Amino acid sequence: MKTRCTWCANSFEEYVKYHDEEWGVPVHDDKKHFEFLILESAQAGLSWATILKKRDGYRNAFADFDVNTVAQYGDGMVEELLQDSSIIRNRLKIEAAINNAKRFIEVQKEFGSFNLYVWKFVNGKPIVNQWKSMDEVPVTTDQSDALSKDLKKRGFKFVGSTTMYAHMQAIGLVNDHTIDCFRHQEINQ
Repeated sequence: MKTRCTWCANSFEEYVKYHDEEWGVPVHDDKKHFEFLILESAQAGLSWATILKKRDGYRNAFADFDVNTVAQYGDGMVEELLQDSSIIRNRLKIEAAINNAKRFIEVQKEFGSFNLYVWKFVNGKPIVNQWKSMDEVPVTTDQSDALSKDLKKRGFKFVGSTTMYAHMQAIGLVNDHTIDCFRHQEINQ
């Protein structure tokens, strides 16, 4: 039996699959960056399990995470999404997703890609931590503070340091799999 990070132990199948196949794997694709930005922002104040269960709903509601399409959403689409039970029906989070799409495009124009922008916060390579237990894992770091501050300065919403640290973990800017987890070493190779 494989040893996994304790946060996904005894959980539902999609959660374990997310841990085993996605969490902590370095992302370099802007579409995937945008997807995780929408999902992490939606998570604020909720569990990741809740968001993961609604991931397909988000994929449908947000045009398969096409940033250019989402950036064009207007008030009518906000009202439509508020009726969509397949996502979190929170006006501020829906409006933030649309706003963040616009800001995301601005970052792409400035840096050539969102990928080039976000990876500069870890000097272009993942931070590989050596945690023995999930109790050791911080909820924020200097890097997540810097990323959050810079995104807020650029007008992004729902991008606090805790949310951004979760984002950094999800997209592999940091490897926070515990050292006993089978994925810790796999991701480092």
